[in-house]
Amino acid sequence: MNAGQRSGSDVRRDGLHHVAPGRDALIGSRGGRRPGRGGEVVPPAEFRSYYGRAVIKPPVWKAHNIAGYLLLGGVAGGAALLAAGADLTGRPGMRHAGRLISAGATGLSLAVLIRDLGRPERFVHMLRVVKPTSPMSIGTWLLCGFTPLVAVAALDEVSAVLPRGWAELVGHLARPCGLAATAVAPAVTTYTGTLIADTAVPVWHGAYRELPYLFGASALAAAGGLVAAASPVGEAAPARLAGIAGSVAAQFVDRAVHRRLGMVAEPLSEGRPGRLLRASHWCARAGIALLTVSAVRRSRALDVLGGVALVAESALTKFGYFYAGTASAADPKYTVLAQRDRASGPR
Repeated sequence: MNAGQRSGSDVRRDGLHHVAPGRDALIGSRGGRRPGRGGEVVPPAEFRSYYGRAVIKPPVWKAHNIAGYLLLGGVAGGAALLAAGADLTGRPGMRHAGRLISAGATGLSLAVLIRDLGRPERFVHMLRVVKPTSPMSIGTWLLCGFTPLVAVAALDEVSAVLPRGWAELVGHLARPCGLAATAVAPAVTTYTGTLIADTAVPVWHGAYRELPYLFGASALAAAGGLVAAASPVGEAAPARLAGIAGSVAAQFVDRAVHRRLGMVAEPLSEGRPGRLLRASHWCARAGIALLTVSAVRRSRALDVLGGVALVAESALTKFGYFYAGTASAADPKYTVLAQRDRASGPR
């Protein structure tokens, strides 16, 4: 007697007949066995990788270079926007602070980027082609167009040290260059989010929808805080508002990342990245509170403290997401399980 006859079913050429219902071997259940007679027929699948090794290579970028570049590039774009607004609304002190901060942050961001590349000529080599599908290529060209514009605008703020002829030329070009920089500034503040999302790193790739908005909002918070701290108290209202709005928006987008990514967002809450991001939330609360009070009392000290808090928030956010990305790349489960989840249905 075969197994099919013992169970009451009949095995024929065209398939299995007279199958008793409820006796299938179901995954994760006891199937046809009675309780207490030996465990599951098919145990639940557990994730394993080859000797626990990572499926993808973690990023080789240095945190202080690339996370610093993410911070400084955002500050440069945000400060350029605020400087142009101050120029159009008759706030010379705020315009002065915004232009100098934008130019300084642009120069430092290029310096840390080239340092991470290892050799300066590698940056020049990236300018050989324009590849619209590559965020790195487009970002390089954005910086090349943005840098001279903010540099000319900043030179007008220190025209007293320039020769007379140069000072006049820069004076004529400063406003057009400053306004032209605003056409590039939004892309400068957000493209870095697209850049790191265009990788296989699970946390970054999973948050590809939110990262440009998160980085843009964080950049506006930092730029608003810095410009408010460096501007005359009577002219700093737009910078305070920008810093507060950017910080609030960044907190909402960060929560959206945690909700949508689910299990893949675990590195954002654990270990070093978790500590950095929790600290960034506290800095955001402090900066928002200080600048809000300063908007009423017109206090330079509160502007400085609030501005420092928002810059710290932005820096901690960028470093937190950077370290979370490297942690997710090192753990294979965030790569494989996320792929299975995407394959099972649309997100």
